[in-house]
Amino acid sequence: MALFRTLAPGQVTRIHVYDTAAGSDVVVYESREVLFEAPNWSLQTDTLFVNGDGVLWALDAVEGAVPERIDHDALPSINNDHVLDPDGVHVYLSAMDGHIYRAGLAGGPVERVTGDDGVWHYLHGVSPDGQRLAYVRMASFDQPGALAVAGSRAQPDGADVYSILDTGPGHIDGPEWSPDGSWIYFNTERWADAPGHAQIARLPDGGGEVQRLVTSHTVDWFPHLSPDGRTAVYLEFPPGTEGHPADLDVALVVVDVDDWTTPRARIRLPGGQGTINVNSWASDSRRFAYVSYPTQP
Repeated sequence: MALFRTLAPGQVTRIHVYDTAAGSDVVVYESREVLFEAPNWSLQTDTLFVNGDGVLWALDAVEGAVPERIDHDALPSINNDHVLDPDGVHVYLSAMDGHIYRAGLAGGPVERVTGDDGVWHYLHGVSPDGQRLAYVRMASFDQPGALAVAGSRAQPDGADVYSILDTGPGHIDGPEWSPDGSWIYFNTERWADAPGHAQIARLPDGGGEVQRLVTSHTVDWFPHLSPDGRTAVYLEFPPGTEGHPADLDVALVVVDVDDWTTPRARIRLPGGQGTINVNSWASDSRRFAYVSYPTQP
């Protein structure tokens, strides 16, 4: 059994680039063979990094480009939680063995960052200075995930050294720093009146009062801020959704960071898991990438 997701019969992977200024949506690549997920956007170039078949791929963000596999040494199969290092030449990757790794964007050797403590680590954020990681720490899948912050490099003795930020009751996911490093944004079930009812929130870097940003009947996940800190996009699941499953009718909601209650755009698509798990904004703060999974005859 494959450790990575695969396409269903008749299903297609489409990698999109959405321009928030023009309101345009372009499919830059389509595949009927590989289920690609979770774009990152290069800090220096118009290159996207996506996972598929358990490995990382690079894809130019233009129509007609073809993904190129990036080969890493002794890296376990990875999932869709990968975030670029601010140095522009490394990437942090969550692997199917539950650990976080640091690797070069050009391939080659990897370094395991997390220690052997018997828990799962799901990476979502790297601090703007590249010194810390924000991830979801899970001892088991029947317990809520906690927001953990740790150093971005392995400890010499292999220990796991981290701090837990108090987000209140309920599962959290998608923790990610604001571009200025002042806040950590995430989705939380802190206010849930039904299982899985996640909402968008933030808390100060280092901990403090949790601020609710969205109050909705939908299930809202993965808030991502643009590099200039002015715009955000998040994934909206239908009411009653538990977790962040695949293959649903979902929407991407674009908002001004100063007003999360008035969407600038709502992009409807077939997707969910894999669509926009990690930050995929371009450095120009007007474009972001995402993935849809339509089924065609």
